[in-house]
Amino acid sequence: MDQAVRNLRNYGIPDSAIAEIRRSGRATRSITLSAPLNGTVLEKAAVEGMHFNAGDALFKTADLSTVWVLRQVSERDLAGLRLGQTAKISFRDAPDLSSLGRISFISPVINPDTRTAQVRIAVNNAGGLLRIGQYADVNIEAPVSDLPVLAIPSSAVVDDGSRQIAFVALPGGVFQPRALVLGARVGGYDEVRSGLSEGDRIVTSGNFLIDAESNLQTALQTFTPAGPSK
Repeated sequence: MDQAVRNLRNYGIPDSAIAEIRRSGRATRSITLSAPLNGTVLEKAAVEGMHFNAGDALFKTADLSTVWVLRQVSERDLAGLRLGQTAKISFRDAPDLSSLGRISFISPVINPDTRTAQVRIAVNNAGGLLRIGQYADVNIEAPVSDLPVLAIPSSAVVDDGSRQIAFVALPGGVFQPRALVLGARVGGYDEVRSGLSEGDRIVTSGNFLIDAESNLQTALQTFTPAGPSK
C-alpha cells in the first residue's frame, strides 16, 4: 500500500485524492491537479483519454504579471548601463502600451559576431496586455560623461564592419578619411574619442558616395601600369 501511495504522489496526485481513494476503496476516474503557482497556460499537451508517464509535461504555465524585454546593446554603450536604470519601452503595433521598465540583468558575454550583449528589462504587465514574442523599441537614458564630449552625427560615420571613419573637408574640395575611435551613441550622435578635433568640417550626408569613389580610385590604381624602371 505504501508503494502505491508513493507511485500516486510521483504522478502528482494530491493527498486529498489519495485520502478519498483510501476512504472509498475504489479508484477514482476524475482527479483535479493544481498547478503549484498561479499563472497563464502557455502550452497544453494534455488531451482527454491520453496516457502519460511521470515527468511528462501536461501544461506549461508562466506568471506574466512581469515580463522581460530583451535588448541587444552595442559593446561601446555597455559602460553607461547600470542595474536598476529606467528604460522606456514602446511598441510599434500598439503605441498606447508604452511603459517604463528597469534593467534587471546585463549579460557578461559579448556576441563575437555582432559585438553586442543582451540586456534584460523587467516590465510590469499587470493588465496582461503585453505578449510573448512582441517587438519593442527600447530607449535607455544613460549619462555619457560628466564633462563635455566631442560628438558628431551618426550619419557622418562610415562603418565597414572593421573600422569607423569620417570624411574631413579640406581646402580645394579635398576630403580626407579619418579613422575614428567612438564612444557612446545617444540621440543620433556618436561620441568621438579620437580621430577628430573640435572645428573639423566633416561630411554628414552622402559620405557613402565619397567612400565608394575612394575605393574605386584605389582599385583603378592597381591596374595602372608601373612606370619604366630606371
